[in-house]
Amino acid sequence: MKTIFKFTLLCLILFSFSCSQETFVDSTDNLNSANAKSKKAVNSVLKTLVKGAALHGANGIDIGPDGNLYVASVLGLEIVVMDKQNGKIIKRLGQEVGVKGPDDLVFGPDGSLYWTNILLGTVGRLKPDGTTSEQFVDLGVNPITFSPEGRLFVGLDFLGDGLYELDPNLIEPPRHIIASTPENPFPLGFFNAFDFGPDGLLYGPLFAAGMVIKVDVGGPGDPVSTNPFVDGTAEVVADGFHNPASAKFDPDGLLTVLDQTGEVFKINTQTGEKTLFLNNLDPGLDNMVFDTDGTLYMTNNDFGWVVEILKSGQPRTLSGGGMIFPQGLAVLPGSNNQDAVFVADQYYLRQFNGNNGREGNSYKGPLIPESELTLISPMNISADGENLIISSWFAGAVQVFDPQAGQVLENYIMGAPIDAVRCKDDIVVSDIGLGGVVWASDHSMIVPIDNTNVFAPGGLATDGETVWMADWGTGIVWQIGFDGKTPQAPVPVASGLSFPEGLAFDLDGSLLVIETGTSSLSRIDLTTGEKTKVVDGLELSGPGLEGYPPTWSFDGVDVGLSGDIYISGGGKNVIYRLKNN
Repeated sequence: MKTIFKFTLLCLILFSFSCSQETFVDSTDNLNSANAKSKKAVNSVLKTLVKGAALHGANGIDIGPDGNLYVASVLGLEIVVMDKQNGKIIKRLGQEVGVKGPDDLVFGPDGSLYWTNILLGTVGRLKPDGTTSEQFVDLGVNPITFSPEGRLFVGLDFLGDGLYELDPNLIEPPRHIIASTPENPFPLGFFNAFDFGPDGLLYGPLFAAGMVIKVDVGGPGDPVSTNPFVDGTAEVVADGFHNPASAKFDPDGLLTVLDQTGEVFKINTQTGEKTLFLNNLDPGLDNMVFDTDGTLYMTNNDFGWVVEILKSGQPRTLSGGGMIFPQGLAVLPGSNNQDAVFVADQYYLRQFNGNNGREGNSYKGPLIPESELTLISPMNISADGENLIISSWFAGAVQVFDPQAGQVLENYIMGAPIDAVRCKDDIVVSDIGLGGVVWASDHSMIVPIDNTNVFAPGGLATDGETVWMADWGTGIVWQIGFDGKTPQAPVPVASGLSFPEGLAFDLDGSLLVIETGTSSLSRIDLTTGEKTKVVDGLELSGPGLEGYPPTWSFDGVDVGLSGDIYISGGGKNVIYRLKNN
């Protein structure tokens, strides 16, 4: 069996904090900032520059008793009910029924809907009568399926590794089938979306190992396997895949496997022979389901689309794809004096033309990096000369990226970084995992989280010598000066903001700030602290999961050399442009 890992997985930082709103007396003495003389954009028209997919990524999929498609979305924190004929979204099931970042789902024999909340480690159930229940299994709980006899099974991916049998009523404790140990922490290699074969064995892909395996799930009282390929619990069926994500049997008993490369294979389970079925799909394939008549429905994580595969092998789009989760953004000079707008889209760094919204270059941030110089999953961006600074609390890292060469130039292992900017020949990072605002080079503290004045540092802006930081928890914008690289006591320049996130300097020297609590863009006069509203009614991303960074999906803003203001609207997967009049 080939080596499973080429990298060390970084653990997600779980934390809790208070969000109490402290009143603060503004102090604006000795501020070295420009006066905000212009009130431009107050009367400007907000337009959508880029419109993305209807879903925030499409993951697990099943067909409900009502005949509709049910599609899980981890990033969207929802299950979408979709008409399989025309792709119309009928309803969305969210946190109100316990859907909290679902990666996979399945319907049980009694018509109950089950789903796996991968980031929280729980399995949820929605019964036909509307009652809900939930059981904790372990972080990373992901694939889920029923055996023909009505037994329920789940596996762990990315945040853990292993296989369990669950009580369908989610009452009895989970039964470990395959478990990790300190000596063998990854006994499988991320057993992903699986299915039972005609022989009664559980078939599924190993995402990290590039294999398809079959597992004897045993029964109550059987010993827990910690080395499944040695003791016979698991056996390799086929290998040579890149990142296989789903394996399902069609009504004729043939095994179909999706690879994230965009390829689909048919597998002879007796010989392991692979036959290429499709290879013209977007990379990022995630999951699939066969209807009783053999119709195949498929999802894509990276682009958020849902398609039906016709008998000709061609996909029929039910829900179109595109940008799935626009977060932080940055603007660099583009060709022909046009703004080049870069946006962090979780699995891709995407570039758009600031004039017409056309997508240019895109750079993949894989879930499993090859090395430290592989692009991380981008969640925020800032301009750094001709380069970009990428930050990601999910990846636990900050990188300097050259978009011209498509190369990572610098990589810093962090805790849970929210934003990062270049200052004093170093990088300043707001990092909740490391406990405040820190230097990237050595993690030394600049402004700590003290749970009195600073609760959740987020958006940053800088002129290269001074840094401004928006605290999501208190609604205060702080100015941080330096004596050399020694930080001075931070000074509040504005308060009373509602969950501020993205910060950017306008061309007149005023500071723009996204207020996620009011779905608006505001302007701060750094001399007086006066705040004025620029535009409201923005479709921003909603609240995230408890225990994770409160910004969840960072709502960003930046200004181009044109003077146009660009805003990421994660709620509707759009990028707004406020044109400079």
